[in-house]
Amino acid sequence: MGQFYDDTANQPRTQLMTDDEIGLLDESLRLLGDRQDRVVGYFYAALFVEAPHLRALFPAAMDTQRDRLFRALVGGVRNLAYPEQFEPMLEQLGRDHRKYGVKAEHYELVGRALLTALRQYSDFWVPELDAAWVRAYAAMSAVMQRGAQEAATREPAWWRGEVVAHERRSDDLAVLLLRTDRPYDYEPGQYASIETPYRPRSWRTYSMATAPSADGLLEFHVRALSHGWVSGPLVWRAQVGDVLRLGAPMGEMQIDQDSRRDLLLVAGGTGLAPLKAVIDGMSRWNTSRRVTLFFGARRTSDLYDMGPLYRMSAVNQWLTVVPVVSEDASFNGEQGLLPDVVARWSEGYAGWREHDVMVCGSPAMTRATVNRLTALGVPADRMRYDVAGDEHPAAAQIIDLRRTRASRAPR
Repeated sequence: MGQFYDDTANQPRTQLMTDDEIGLLDESLRLLGDRQDRVVGYFYAALFVEAPHLRALFPAAMDTQRDRLFRALVGGVRNLAYPEQFEPMLEQLGRDHRKYGVKAEHYELVGRALLTALRQYSDFWVPELDAAWVRAYAAMSAVMQRGAQEAATREPAWWRGEVVAHERRSDDLAVLLLRTDRPYDYEPGQYASIETPYRPRSWRTYSMATAPSADGLLEFHVRALSHGWVSGPLVWRAQVGDVLRLGAPMGEMQIDQDSRRDLLLVAGGTGLAPLKAVIDGMSRWNTSRRVTLFFGARRTSDLYDMGPLYRMSAVNQWLTVVPVVSEDASFNGEQGLLPDVVARWSEGYAGWREHDVMVCGSPAMTRATVNRLTALGVPADRMRYDVAGDEHPAAAQIIDLRRTRASRAPR
């Protein structure tokens, strides 16, 4: 049971979703897992047949968008029993969808197309399941609309960001500085979705690599991926003077300033960006908490930001920077995979059990590091973790990595 809002009366009401109903929804999504591409394809076909004008809101290539829809459904259903997670997540989705041009009248069209697709591909459709999906979508869309309406009172749907510096640090990696057309308020550790003029309506998310500053500049670290519709152009095509679009800041990868524990940071590749922003933010208020940053890459040449990191450690005596390389035997420093190196160092730090922990990198590295730290006895509620680059989850992509395992109470 949770509190939701009726978007017409704008009055709080109780939306009853029993454990049985939520179980029906969860099971239906699980059974649709092997045919999700067909379900999502049918959904978009039904949507564009009924409302062809909506096709202009979507990118030319729909692969990523299709995956995001199914992940959003899974995330929404799994959180129905937990209003303290469900409501912020769906409010953020509604806020984020403003940048796509989504309006209140679109939600009913989407709901009809979604139910049509689910009915088409469900071999086990029964009236009880139909009613549960109708109720669940009503709850999700109502909270999304509430989030969009609230956001519209205080911020634009998107910001213009002019590229004022573009530095290639390697063949496939660039560091960009952007200046926005209006103030862009965010917390160190958050990320922004970016759209380029080269691939209209394709958005990808990248973390800011510095804390907010008086000059208003935003720093992003971008690695080009072979399938990266946004990362490739940002690395190989973008130049000073180009104007990008930025969605509202998102993410909960933020430090607990009330904690007195020392901090362990583990960054793989461009996962360095949000952790560098956290350190930059701490440099303005921290006096006693010690911070140990492990920055890992495959080759020495991939340690693309060591100059700024060493300067930060020279200025802030509480910061220790440990570069790690996994595939370069000539590297004069820590060698091995990040989880292994972090575990080796744990002996001198009481197994990291008294530290707050933040991890960001590829999904594989992030999971491996979190699992290793869990085995060392680090409490789950002291770990925050995320993924980086084009694989970074946008607001419409709900993945388990965004929450610690301790954030969900047992049913």
